[in-house]
Amino acid sequence: MFTAVIHLPGAVDPERIDALADTLAALVAGVAAGVVGDAVIAAEHPDDPEVGTMAESTGAALVARGRNPWVAAAGLARRPWMLCLEAGDVPAEGWIRVLDRFGATTQAEAVGRLRRPHAPLFERIAGRREALTGTRQVRAGDLVRVQALRAGLPLKARLPVRPLRGTLLQG
Repeated sequence: MFTAVIHLPGAVDPERIDALADTLAALVAGVAAGVVGDAVIAAEHPDDPEVGTMAESTGAALVARGRNPWVAAAGLARRPWMLCLEAGDVPAEGWIRVLDRFGATTQAEAVGRLRRPHAPLFERIAGRREALTGTRQVRAGDLVRVQALRAGLPLKARLPVRPLRGTLLQG
């Protein structure tokens, strides 16, 4: 099972709240399938009333993102794996099967990476390089062991990156 972590960067405005709502709504199917067990919202401004209302109404935990949203959320994660998302990321069809298969077959020292075609070009290029060399950083679209994140970033050793067939679209 996975903890879904949604990073909400920057100032809170209606457009970002809508993006957060799109991502949370898309995760409902994963909850029903038993793949997503809980959610954490890592927000730059967690004291914003709209963000608090969104977290409360969906049952998601809320954490201040600190220096790194993924490390901050790992402290509240209740499952062994984390699915790292940016607000607005919406998993494409077949994502539940991809996560289920990854969680059942991967070694603990790997990072799974979903494609994010809407990510900035430099992130996509860095992601391709990391698929060959391994990574010490976690990016949106990654599936990573919570235990590795609790040790802090950058990761102590380069972890192999396993590109997955799943895609995250922009909601």
